[in-house]
Amino acid sequence: MVAQQLPATPRASRARHILGYWRHPVAQAVLKAFLTVFVTTTITFFLIRLMPGNPIDIKIDELTKDGLMTYQEARAQAASLFSIDLDKPVLEQYVSFIGNLAHGNLGYSFVSQGTPVTAIVLAVLPWTLFSVGTGLLLSFSVGVFLGLFAAYNRNTRADHILSLGGSIISAVPNYFIALLIVIVLGVELRWVPITQMRGATSSGIQPGFTFSFIGDVLFHAILPVSVYFLASVGHWILGMKSATINALEEDYVSAARARGLSDGRIMTAYVGRNAVLPLVTQLAITAGLAIGGSIIIESYFVYQGVGLRLQAAVTQRDYPVMQGILLMVTLSVVILNLAADLLYSRLDPRIGRAGGATGT
Repeated sequence: MVAQQLPATPRASRARHILGYWRHPVAQAVLKAFLTVFVTTTITFFLIRLMPGNPIDIKIDELTKDGLMTYQEARAQAASLFSIDLDKPVLEQYVSFIGNLAHGNLGYSFVSQGTPVTAIVLAVLPWTLFSVGTGLLLSFSVGVFLGLFAAYNRNTRADHILSLGGSIISAVPNYFIALLIVIVLGVELRWVPITQMRGATSSGIQPGFTFSFIGDVLFHAILPVSVYFLASVGHWILGMKSATINALEEDYVSAARARGLSDGRIMTAYVGRNAVLPLVTQLAITAGLAIGGSIIIESYFVYQGVGLRLQAAVTQRDYPVMQGILLMVTLSVVILNLAADLLYSRLDPRIGRAGGATGT
């Protein structure tokens, strides 16, 4: 007798469908991104509270510095200024933080009473995104072009100059470039009006889509944009040159030349398109790290972005603002990496998660 195969129940079919969905590479990538954000946020929460001092202690030090108040008087006044309870167990604070975060609530600033952290982050985030994004896009475009040019003109004077310049610039940290601009161009040579260019906008200017406002924004953003540009353009030159040299040795280039295609056509449609693919993921990683590392650059130029606001929050021990900004930085790095991974597999389905990401 042959046993009859029992039909699958709706619950079993649903379970197999859900399991098949989570085996999809895109779903796995999203899950890994979520876990990365969760673990990083958790570690950040506890590390922040290991820092010496808190908002109340800092305020007490300010009030007792001149000897006009006793410690008890200063503590009573500081406690009345900050509506926070730092005596609660850390685990209880963490559970409350995660619960609020699940509802999209980052809490309120300790220092700026009644001001939501979300409003603080959204007020400074566009300035950082503008300066970092503009600088990296310009450096990527120029670096890719110069790297492609250097690869097609190997062992020439132009190749040697670009390679040497790219190596030197890529070895200099961005904060050192910013320091050189301030000291050499601003203080010693006085070619750059550092004092006038401090901040994100000039005082008294009215925001709007006007030539005066846009010109003022660009004027104040020139210095941080220049730093981000110079700090990364050498990397793109060297990376594109190396990738182009490798692509020139592929069989499809020889086949294209045998078909009689022009060098310009081969360089743009074949070599350049394939050589730039490895740099896509690097661009996303660089953008995320630049946003996270903007604190030094923005402090040099007093540029009112995420980095400068994070520096103030660290000084004031404003825990909610610190957590909100660090969460935003983590999200930017993770999301940009995820987007680059999916875009990379879309551009070249043979690599990475091609099958899953493209849906084939």
